Amino acid sequence: TARAVAKDLGKRVSELNLIVAHLGGGISVCALRRGRMVDVSNALFDGPFTPERAGSVPTAGLVRMCFSGRCSEAEVMKKLVGQGGFVAYLGTNSAQEVEERVAAGDREATLVADAMVYQIAKEIGAMAVVLGGKLDAIVLTGGLAKSEFFTERIGGKVDFLGKVIVVPGEDELKALALGCLRVLRGEESAKTYPETVEGAGGFESPTGSR
Repeated sequence: TARAVAKDLGKRVSELNLIVAHLGGGISVCALRRGRMVDVSNALFDGPFTPERAGSVPTAGLVRMCFSGRCSEAEVMKKLVGQGGFVAYLGTNSAQEVEERVAAGDREATLVADAMVYQIAKEIGAMAVVLGGKLDAIVLTGGLAKSEFFTERIGGKVDFLGKVIVVPGEDELKALALGCLRVLRGEESAKTYPETVEGAGGFESPTGSR
């Protein structure tokens, strides 16, 4: 998405400072300095809550839950990833449904939607600090970026930091394909990443996949 925005701006991504917020079932907010990712929120366990993830939570409460004997490890993980966010608060992972409930005057849905917008905007603000306040644009992308309801509210909280550009939709597979193409064309070198070691940042999902 950053590369696409740079192209639209008539520049290379290496010439820009961007904050890119991917808004979907998981939400990650990334700071790119001259095209290099220098910081990013962990979309599984940190940052804003999402339609189905808890995001950053009070650690003392989490510790008490883990040692209460009421929840297994797998159950705690599900509360954090899969059954958090909108699912926990409102019983749905559908942002469209939440939007409709807000329009119908549902006060609880309004409170939860406003809270998610607030947390996303706060995370964007944190990444602006990472970039020293020197940014060319804030980019909102992902499935939730298709919703003017959410993008307008997020944009209204952060547009004082810089231009807000909305690129709706999920382009993960396209990004992977284009990355491979750049390597095949010799535009980039392939990178090798060591296998994640459990206990050093690895996460075993409730289904056993990583």
